Amino acid sequence: MTRYPRDMTGYGANPPAANWPNGAKIAVQIVLNYEEGGENNILHGDPASEAFLSEITGAVPWPGQRHWNMESLYEYGARAGFWRLHRLLGNLPITVYGVATALARAPEQVAAMQSAGWEIASHGLKWVEHKDMPEDAERAQIAEAIRLHTEVTGVAPHGWYTGRCSNNTVRLAAETGQFAYVADSYADDLPYWSRFGRTDQLIVPYTMDCNDMRFGIQAGFTNGDQFESYLKDSFDVLYAEGTAGAPKMLSIGLHCRLMGRPGRAAALARVIEYFKSHDDVWFATRLEIAEHWAAHHPAPIAKRPSEMDRDTFVATFGGIFEHSPWIAEGAYDLELGQTHDTATGVQSALARVFRSASEEQRLHVLKAHPDLAGKLAAAGKLTAESTAEQAGAGLDLLTDDERAAFQSLNAQYVARHGFPFIIAVKDHDKASILAAFHRRIENDRATEFAEACRQVERIAALRLIEKLGA
Repeated sequence: MTRYPRDMTGYGANPPAANWPNGAKIAVQIVLNYEEGGENNILHGDPASEAFLSEITGAVPWPGQRHWNMESLYEYGARAGFWRLHRLLGNLPITVYGVATALARAPEQVAAMQSAGWEIASHGLKWVEHKDMPEDAERAQIAEAIRLHTEVTGVAPHGWYTGRCSNNTVRLAAETGQFAYVADSYADDLPYWSRFGRTDQLIVPYTMDCNDMRFGIQAGFTNGDQFESYLKDSFDVLYAEGTAGAPKMLSIGLHCRLMGRPGRAAALARVIEYFKSHDDVWFATRLEIAEHWAAHHPAPIAKRPSEMDRDTFVATFGGIFEHSPWIAEGAYDLELGQTHDTATGVQSALARVFRSASEEQRLHVLKAHPDLAGKLAAAGKLTAESTAEQAGAGLDLLTDDERAAFQSLNAQYVARHGFPFIIAVKDHDKASILAAFHRRIENDRATEFAEACRQVERIAALRLIEKLGA
């Protein structure tokens, strides 16, 4: 058994209705990253200077040395950039991603955040890379970040975003049971639930594209107009989707030392006014979005197929292909994952086993299907699924002449092809079933064998939709 840990499906073609407050067509969520004073610096016990997200092109760490230019650029964010953005954004619900050690070095800024009513989420203990950090060390840093954050702000954080994270980060954050949401994901335009062991963790995805970090990287934004244009285009597309009935969330990421520069702040001011010029826009903190989502879209209770043990999986799906549990057994051994936790996903796994089986094995599956309106139906000996399907097409309410016609066609079909006539009756009514019977009975065996196999797969798909939902 192999389980693939990534979810490549998400909400698919039919995302859930967000139901934003007051019928909003879009939720706009602005994050201000407060990292200044928490970045790599030998003063902070780090082995080298910072090299990430500054005005210095091609910056590299300086092992064992302070980097005066880099430090002063970060200091700009704390000394000037923060206050410019605070004046610009102060009347909006903002989420701060606060690095705990940076917050501890910023009492005036923290007081200003709190006066504005901003949410202060945790941005980790230090603004450093975590990819090579041992799991126990990262777990300890998360715990210390929560402790220090609570000590500095007076309130424990409800949200978490590491940013420069490891493959363990989200799981470790979820395991604390501390957070209403974790934001270390860029995988969707809507919140979603992830399960870690027995813990369901709400993920409120963040952004790399609508993010002023692109002023600090090559091939990124070079002037405020580019940032402004990109955010407006993003807003317009999501607003149109919301108007069409599928509201989403627009995340915007800002940094004090980047967006706090005058030439960039001007673009941000124009963007904010553009957003405000539209009706039905919900400006919200990430915590407000998380609480709304948890209330309207709580974590699913049902056991996910990819998390079932073998016996449960086979018991649940062994009858999807008529009397052929070996197909479910084979599917269980495939590389399943969260992307298979839907009717389409399970159908894909089951169909792969069926399609790769020998012709003799597939013939056994065809023969396991009952005759339409045949003797087993009359005797009440069909499976529950087959009984419901035939009843849905009206085959339980045949006249004596109609029943005789079906039984005659069944006998002719089996004599010609060696297996019962199979059709996904949920797609048909009595008249169209009879028409298909007459049309297909004269096919050659190879053509009809292929068609019967397609119909078996269609029946399985419909049964899975009935069981798991579309």
